[in-house]
Amino acid sequence: MVRIRVLVVDDHRIFAESLAAALAAEPDVEVSAAGSGPAALRCLERAVAEGRRFDVLLVDADLGTTASALNGTRPAVPVQDGNAEGLVDGISLVAGVRSGQPAVRTVVLAEKDDPRRAALALQAGACGWVAKDCSLSRLLTVIRGVLREETHLPPALLTGVLRELTAARKHRTESERLVESLTPREREVLRCMVAGLGRKAVAERLFLSPHTVRTHMQNVLGKLGVHSTLAAVALARRAGVGPVDLTGDVVERGGQLA
Repeated sequence: MVRIRVLVVDDHRIFAESLAAALAAEPDVEVSAAGSGPAALRCLERAVAEGRRFDVLLVDADLGTTASALNGTRPAVPVQDGNAEGLVDGISLVAGVRSGQPAVRTVVLAEKDDPRRAALALQAGACGWVAKDCSLSRLLTVIRGVLREETHLPPALLTGVLRELTAARKHRTESERLVESLTPREREVLRCMVAGLGRKAVAERLFLSPHTVRTHMQNVLGKLGVHSTLAAVALARRAGVGPVDLTGDVVERGGQLA
């Protein structure tokens, strides 16, 4: 029998343990649970190292927004807690898993239907959005469906999600047009801004004077039509501009960025 390996990620301990135990009763399902985003990432990494990758991730839409709680009983399936190394919200976890382990299918579990957040989840790489009060049989249908490359959304959410995705595409197209107006040097400065680098750090990285970097940053803001670094970074992300790679060095050849 081919077993489906599922990881439940929810910081409501009782819910996570109950759902994990219910899924574990299925003969073809093997389930684990994590109580935070960092704990989920550790589970995924350990599974890869052991050659036992997870197939499906069930992620709480509100992950990281509430403190975990545990009643005093021993859980049927142990839930691994996160620690002080930082919180990871549900949508960010979906995006991280999609980037690092694209074969893992993610399904978001939500307290209520929210077209905007459902659209964000799909854009991040989720394959489904399911209400937490759905039946176990419905959830199992979704789990098996996403493994067949299906996308699952509640019918009541379809119109709203399509509207949100259409609006997002329009904003992304406009953002891409504005970014394309930047020179190669300005685009590299923008990527440094996306990475969170300040003026001095950008100057050191690109071998420029702080005054020159300031001029480039002002030009970037002007061409993008925004008034702050934060707004420029938000627009850049909509356009698909990622941060500069901080692990490597910027190399210049003949006065041009390599």
